[in-house]
Amino acid sequence: MKKFNFKNFLNTLYQNHALAYKIVLFIVTAFAIVYMFPKGGHFKYEFHNGKPWQYENLYAPFDFAIQKSEQKIDEEKKNITLNKKQYFTSKEGVIEKVKSEVENDLTDKSQDSILNDYNIPRIVKYSNNLISAIYKYGFINESDVNRVEDKQLIALRKGNTITDLVFDRFLTSSEVNKYLVNNINDSRYKSLSNFLIPLLKQALQPNIFFDEELTDKILEDELNKISYTEGLVTENERIISKGDVVEGEKLRILNSLQKEYLSQVWNQSNYNWIVFGYVLLVALNLLMLFLFLQKYRSVIYENNTKVTFIFFNIFLIVLLVTLVVKYKVDYLYVIPLPILPIIIKAFFDARLGLFTHVLTVLLLGFIVPNSFEFIFLQIIAGIITILTVSELHRRANLFISISQITLVYMIAYFAFSIIQEGNMEKINWQYFIMFALNGVLSFLSLFLILIYEKTFGLVSDVSLLEMSNTNSKLLRELAEKAPGTFQHSMQVANLAEASANEIGANAMLVRTGALYHDIGKMLNPKYFTENQTTTVNPHNELSPKDSAEIIINHVIDGIELAKKHRLPDRIIDFIRTHHGTSLVYYFYKQQENENPQDLNVEDFSYGGPIPFSKETAILMMCDAAEAASKSLKEPTAQLIDDLIEKIVASQMANGQFMNADITFKEIQIIKKVIKKKLNNIYHLRIEYPE
Repeated sequence: MKKFNFKNFLNTLYQNHALAYKIVLFIVTAFAIVYMFPKGGHFKYEFHNGKPWQYENLYAPFDFAIQKSEQKIDEEKKNITLNKKQYFTSKEGVIEKVKSEVENDLTDKSQDSILNDYNIPRIVKYSNNLISAIYKYGFINESDVNRVEDKQLIALRKGNTITDLVFDRFLTSSEVNKYLVNNINDSRYKSLSNFLIPLLKQALQPNIFFDEELTDKILEDELNKISYTEGLVTENERIISKGDVVEGEKLRILNSLQKEYLSQVWNQSNYNWIVFGYVLLVALNLLMLFLFLQKYRSVIYENNTKVTFIFFNIFLIVLLVTLVVKYKVDYLYVIPLPILPIIIKAFFDARLGLFTHVLTVLLLGFIVPNSFEFIFLQIIAGIITILTVSELHRRANLFISISQITLVYMIAYFAFSIIQEGNMEKINWQYFIMFALNGVLSFLSLFLILIYEKTFGLVSDVSLLEMSNTNSKLLRELAEKAPGTFQHSMQVANLAEASANEIGANAMLVRTGALYHDIGKMLNPKYFTENQTTTVNPHNELSPKDSAEIIINHVIDGIELAKKHRLPDRIIDFIRTHHGTSLVYYFYKQQENENPQDLNVEDFSYGGPIPFSKETAILMMCDAAEAASKSLKEPTAQLIDDLIEKIVASQMANGQFMNADITFKEIQIIKKVIKKKLNNIYHLRIEYPE
């Protein structure tokens, strides 16, 4: 048996670290998503209110209770709440305390001249009788008077005894004052009214208080007694026949069966199988994304940062939807899912954005209610997002696109509602408000793009707009050190942008790449003809091989300069590929004529790589065409046409566009654009007579 060699294992792992990282990322993302999913089973029948039953006759697989509808339960709760009995408490010891306080006050003031002609004990006895009469009815706290209506039956708790009585028997502060005035003025102590009334008013205090705690407790007990079921379906009893319309009692029974089925499926013995099923489905979903990247977006697939970025965004969307479904499912459509295709398209391309969005929506179909409706709405919204969102640096475009997405949401939901309900009366208009909020939140994509650019080192159209400013430090330096190259780059940028617009490529990306593609020339500007202001050519003193080396090195110098100034990889790609693996033909032919024995094609070839996108292919064609057109001494439309055809045919023959994902039709369109633009540039004005 061969002994395990840990060192060899580490070496193998190191050599395949990129693949190992992808495997770990795949596993971690799959299990993280499954962990967030609710672990209940799924009912095997799909049904909707007002729709025919599409399956065979359904019989009850077991006994189960019929659940009351949520509407009926809500009505019962509402009735109990509206008719709840209010509980009041009679505070003990208040009467004795008041009587004692009045007696003490009268005793203390017995020497006052006003009381000289009266018997104090008799006044105390009279006062106690008044106090007893007032508290016989009960003196209610002023803030609790409006708790209930007059003549309403309430419950009064005295100690451990609760008695029902009519609310208007209690006295309020004003009624107590009136009672005192009437009784004292009609008594033998009328002359003491100005003395006794204030004294008693000060001593009297409420003894009846609203008992909120007891009222709420009794209400809670009543609500807990509500039965959530009514009726029973026995095993093998027919529930619904094929073709029957799902409505009314049948709908309630089907909903009851679904809840009972899910509660029986969801148990510890089935937990592992349910989780295993989720793992397989989520893994299959993510595997499709990996295969798509590997086959159609190999550049992205080989970049682990970009793959991580895509998976992170999928996870983030699933997390948001899971939290909303768990805590407030009514706000499901407020979540701005179009943000996902907007962001993916901003950093990569539309096809990948749509593919990622569709896979994510399919994942979410496991956890959202009415999954078919949700998936349909979100996929339609994703398609509209991909078709309409462009040029994010122009905020007006984004506003128009998001408005269109919101409108499509509303139309699709409206259509679903009238199909399910058969009329407009039961449409939930709150959904339209949620779709509007969804649109507003979609503008967060601009903020997220900015964060992602800093976090993942990616670049979007917004950043491209900033970099394409000719007042940026690097372009200013190019204009100062190599003005001819700068003018050439500007012309190429205009040609490339126009070409990209015609074939639907990323115009902002190709324009920015064109502006920076020749920055390496600023290190040796005099060796490039566009920067030579005198008739002296420094190449005359060099061998063809050395001259070719200087020309070829402007690509390498440009890459190093771009990295030094922290230009993004998407821009550096244009520097790498704008000459592909083509020849420095002029010096190659010179070497062939002067010293054919020492001729090596590799010494006169650019190192590549060849263009691998439509945008880099456009730049290669425009760069070669603009540079070659300068060699025409007397340019005419025919000469320009022949020149462009010859240049592009040569590039195609040398296989420069093999990896560019560009069609013959698109190349023909690009050639027409270049010809038209160059004809406009070199068009001679009519010579006016002197």
